[in-house]
Amino acid sequence: MNKAKLFALSQYLLPHHLLSRITGRLAECRVGWLKNLLISSFIKRFQVDMSEAEQEDPAAYSNFNEFFTRPLKEGVREIAADPKSLASPADGSISELGGLEHGRVLQAKGIHYSLTRLLGGDTEKAKPFMGGSFATIYLSPKDYHRVHMPLGGTLKETLYVPGRLFSVNQATADNVQGVFARNERLVCFFDTPAGPMAMILVGAMIVAGIETVWDGQVTPPVRKVKLKNFTDPEPLVFEKGQEMGRFKLGSTAILVFGPNAVQWREDLKNGTQVRLGEALAEIKSS
Repeated sequence: MNKAKLFALSQYLLPHHLLSRITGRLAECRVGWLKNLLISSFIKRFQVDMSEAEQEDPAAYSNFNEFFTRPLKEGVREIAADPKSLASPADGSISELGGLEHGRVLQAKGIHYSLTRLLGGDTEKAKPFMGGSFATIYLSPKDYHRVHMPLGGTLKETLYVPGRLFSVNQATADNVQGVFARNERLVCFFDTPAGPMAMILVGAMIVAGIETVWDGQVTPPVRKVKLKNFTDPEPLVFEKGQEMGRFKLGSTAILVFGPNAVQWREDLKNGTQVRLGEALAEIKSS
């Protein structure tokens, strides 16, 4: 058995939520020497480029989470200006992308999982996306960890789905069946110029939280399904490139669209590095 498979399979035995909550407490620590050690060690280990950060001085952050979710300097990322371009919602790498065939999403070579399960198990919520397309973007530890809108849209609903917290790196994706539909996640449903869009923020091992700009931290300590409607009284409207959420430690964002909505760039494939705002696809619907 190779190391990648052994690593993936060993996660079945780990207390995912306990480890993540302990990590979360440590990441909120404000003891100067400790938080500075955590931050400096992380920067060195993952070669984080602090020149892009709005605050370049690592010691200026009050805790590790503040550093990890740091904003970028204005203008460091250019959002694709063409209204027909779908922008990348985050820095990261393409895990997989393509069409949704028979209601299945490609996780890794030879591994598929249910779109309906990913979206919380409701066939009615999944129906508009059947025959559509998806893109899975993995945010590594060194990446910028705020997630932005790939195009303008109106938030309709969010659905918090409790679950496990497997790692979401490539080794796990290659070996753990349906990992994205098994992990804790927040599914955000939007109306957009490309038709319905679902953006799924997927939790992972030692991820201390998923946040949105409208609700703050949304991965509650009491893990139960929670559906929230945003159409009444005032809808939440977002512009292309506007921040919508963030991860405390690395994870994955998945975009899902309906049939004939977008056409992905032909050069995008597993492992392709992308940056926030970069054009990923042409919007077909309008």
